[in-house]
Amino acid sequence: MINENTSANPEETFQFRLYITGASPNSSRAVANVKKILESCIKGQYSLEIIDVYQQPHIAKSVDIIALPLLIRNAPLPEKRAIGDLSDSSRIIQRFELNAW
Repeated sequence: MINENTSANPEETFQFRLYITGASPNSSRAVANVKKILESCIKGQYSLEIIDVYQQPHIAKSVDIIALPLLIRNAPLPEKRAIGDLSDSSRIIQRFELNAW
């Protein structure tokens, strides 16, 4: 599990979890794409936890996972989800309402 916190104020933080499957090409692309999107839209205002379901299956059991990679925004509510390599940045920005900040 990798935890990156780039926020100065936890109350104004977007909280994301990215569930991946090891070092697969799709997982690597998803990690790179998410970091690029978050840095360009909400730099300094987010935390990103990357969870490898192969290394930590107990964490993944508590989440309703239908496909991987899976990105979940836990905060601000409501929770939002997206699956895939997250390469369509405009779709991700719109889905997670990152352009409103």
